[in-house]
Amino acid sequence: MMKISEKELTRRGFITRVGQGLVATGVTAPLLKNAHAQLRVPDPPGKKLGWAIVGLGSLAINQILPAFAKCEKSKVVAFVSGHPDKANKLALRYNVNPKNIYNYQNYDSIKDNPEVDVIYIVLPNGMHAEYTIRGLQAGKHVLCEKPMASTSAECRQMIDAAKKADRKLMIAYRCHYEPYNKEAIRIARAHELGPTQMILADAGFAAGDPAQWRLHKALSGGGSMMDIGIYALNAARYLTGEEPTEVNAMSFTDRNDPRFKEVESNVIFQLRFPSGVIANCSSSYSYFHQSHYRVMGTEARLEMDPATWYNGNRMWIERGNKIEQIELQEADHFALEMDHMSDCVMQNKEPLTPGEEGLRDLTIIEAVYEAAKSGKTVKL
Repeated sequence: MMKISEKELTRRGFITRVGQGLVATGVTAPLLKNAHAQLRVPDPPGKKLGWAIVGLGSLAINQILPAFAKCEKSKVVAFVSGHPDKANKLALRYNVNPKNIYNYQNYDSIKDNPEVDVIYIVLPNGMHAEYTIRGLQAGKHVLCEKPMASTSAECRQMIDAAKKADRKLMIAYRCHYEPYNKEAIRIARAHELGPTQMILADAGFAAGDPAQWRLHKALSGGGSMMDIGIYALNAARYLTGEEPTEVNAMSFTDRNDPRFKEVESNVIFQLRFPSGVIANCSSSYSYFHQSHYRVMGTEARLEMDPATWYNGNRMWIERGNKIEQIELQEADHFALEMDHMSDCVMQNKEPLTPGEEGLRDLTIIEAVYEAAKSGKTVKL
């Protein structure tokens, strides 16, 4: 008998040999027919809109660009960067035509490029408003990273620019599209835990290099509250489906720490909602990574930890003396949100997270800062 080495026993070879054995037994046809029936072959790709990525930092390189391989309605066709070497290298990797590489000086000429339908702003917060408005004025639809801008006034300018240009403006709140967070929203709003009484939401990580843009107010607009605390704030809003009416807050920062010369490190804030729900939230640049929330209902509680990671999110429900682990199929958050934007453009629909969603968060963040500074409740 012929011996088969491990290297020779490939997947295809294994299937072939098993099939040969099944032929001998006369059961090949029904088994293989059943196997093919269970195999789901993806549909061929349909129309894909062309995307330009503005800002080629860590998020763009490690998350957004790889996500295009999983997109059904979106493809990357252009880059805008102040680093030509980096842009050209990435263009080779993602098959972007060198003529579609722009810098921040000639960015406005993207209006003459019919290959670009949507612009994705992945710049530091302090640059969001300018490059969003310029992109809209160039006649392109815009997806802008969160936080939408450094101030609510800038948010309004961006919304006005989108209306004037008759273009779509969406803010990249990826958790609204992520399966576990979507299910948490459904469960909480359907009162499957009983009416919600309280939400606990914490978001934070230890900021590193003091030279990074996040720790410089001109580029970041603020500290941990703007960058990571917005996840806790937005979660409280999307889990209740309500807008807060009152804000209380405290902020504490070690100004001797070289990281926090310009921005705050830690913020504790509380939101009161019209239904009576209270959300206790925290934001930090000082302590070990936190990404979790709890929805406390009258009959059960839902918990996610981690809640907002790019992958590996976990959810469970405690009811009585039992804990039920919720298992869902993971999906790429960035692919989901980009395809949602493309679909909204193609179908002329309003995005799930439009500019107004970003404005609401910035308005509340400004109230958080005011409450922390004054020590008084701020009414919204």
